[in-house]
Amino acid sequence: MENFETSAIRTQTERSQFDEHSTPLYLTSSFIFEDAEDMRASFAEEKSKNLYSRFSNPNVTEFTDKIVKMEGAEAGYAFATGMAAIYSTFATLLDAGDHIVSCQSVFGSTHTLFTKYFPKWNIETTYFKAEDAEHVEQYIKPNTKILYLETPTNPAIEILDLEFFGKIAKKHNLIFIVDNCFATPYLQQPIKYGADVVVHSATKLIDGQGRVLGGVAVGKADLIREIYLFARNTGPAMSPFNAWVLSRSLETLAIRVEKHCENALKVAQFLEDHPNVKLTKYPFLESHPSYAVAKKQMKLGGNIVAFEIKGGIEGGRNFLNKIKMCSLSANLGDTRTIVTHPASTTHSKLTDEERNEVGITAGLVRCSVGLEHIDDIIADLKQALD
Repeated sequence: MENFETSAIRTQTERSQFDEHSTPLYLTSSFIFEDAEDMRASFAEEKSKNLYSRFSNPNVTEFTDKIVKMEGAEAGYAFATGMAAIYSTFATLLDAGDHIVSCQSVFGSTHTLFTKYFPKWNIETTYFKAEDAEHVEQYIKPNTKILYLETPTNPAIEILDLEFFGKIAKKHNLIFIVDNCFATPYLQQPIKYGADVVVHSATKLIDGQGRVLGGVAVGKADLIREIYLFARNTGPAMSPFNAWVLSRSLETLAIRVEKHCENALKVAQFLEDHPNVKLTKYPFLESHPSYAVAKKQMKLGGNIVAFEIKGGIEGGRNFLNKIKMCSLSANLGDTRTIVTHPASTTHSKLTDEERNEVGITAGLVRCSVGLEHIDDIIADLKQALD
């Protein structure tokens, strides 16, 4: 197998008659056929051929093939957004009456799927807390079909043991799905630990520059086949342009993520020693409760640091108002450092009790550490905290 960086750069579509060095854009809605038999055989899937860009497109195939190789998967399908990937995966694999067991700390829109929309179709979700992971089997029912988790989690930066959950899923014959967005396939490959499907929001570190939306699901060929058929008929396909951008982004993923992680560790170490910070969470800080697990399954600690400012919600708002260089944005995994205060923004509609349940305390700040010079990042955080 090629090394990660080589696969990321050298996995390309076939060259056209023009012998281009870099893959061109295929901005076309559809493709043509030589004759009636070619068209029949293509639609019958007796031959592999692009039919229509909602089904497949050379740019989208190139991007997907790269992620499949990086994750060590069998097959994949790319989507317009990360949430399209998550929704389509669940909608494909679940039937009315099925049950999901999920880590409690999940992305807000995923939580909304579980609590607002899936119940309409008689699909239940039971949450377990990260600190209670060893007792997860008590939540598994006869109708449980999927075991789902993020690691690291958003925004509490909890680490869940992929090896442990892979064994639980196999023991109970569950479909094990992992959102690997925060780590990227460069830092961890959940399939090595038994994951059946891995999903990403490619909008984040995979793009890495805050330009385009995208999502992808990769995993076992039989499951991806069903996900593909669902998506082919419901239409959440990735655009060729976004796929072309994301495929170029993957060429620098390894080197970018290395620097993100180097900066993030230094930011975490600075925050841990700051008198106005009550708590700092970063997977590769020895003070992280799951430090040993993070070291086991991750190459580096990622680019997200969570920390709690003294002064609660007002302390968090005051911090945001004092920030000068860092961006105030809902995105993450960007070249630019981004800070958000979930309690007063993304999770402000939840009660204090609901926020605390998912690890969002009043003064919690999520920092997506970028690629600026580390001295400048720390200087901005320092002046806002002092």
